[in-house]
Amino acid sequence: MQVTPPRSLTELFFGFLAIGARSFGGVLPWAYRTMVEERRWLTPADFAETIGLCQFLPGPNILNASIVLGKRWFGVSGAVVAFLGLMALPFVWVIALGALYLEWASHPVVRAVVTGVGATGAGFFIGTALKLGKALVRKPAALALISACFLTVGVGRVSMLIVLPLAAAIGVFCARRDWL
Repeated sequence: MQVTPPRSLTELFFGFLAIGARSFGGVLPWAYRTMVEERRWLTPADFAETIGLCQFLPGPNILNASIVLGKRWFGVSGAVVAFLGLMALPFVWVIALGALYLEWASHPVVRAVVTGVGATGAGFFIGTALKLGKALVRKPAALALISACFLTVGVGRVSMLIVLPLAAAIGVFCARRDWL
């Protein structure tokens, strides 16, 4: 896959603005679609690695990714521009929708819409997780680490505060041995 990072701060801003504008139901699917499939700024593997790093950092992973990628491509000004592009429209929409929701939250149709949007967001998230998994499917150590994390947190209900540092240490160990 031919990768072409953004050529200007304007292109970076509008790319992240497009992600933020379409991110109803979750940002991750739209970020993947925009950065990997449409604009080809990143390979699927680079996207998965960047999201993995940003998932580990405190704060929303795509927000962290906008800062990391903006900094990678254009320095501090790129980090600021990517952040502002990502957050501009969602900020306005959340304020407006929040005001409307306060007024209409008890209405059964509004509650049904919110439930439907939640289910749609979960579907988007699962679909994107499967796309991210394609970059790792040929790496048995990565699949073992993914499975162990899922089973420990999702099934065993162990705190992520325990699992994340341990998984990160194992991931670094495996990466240094070229297992990941």
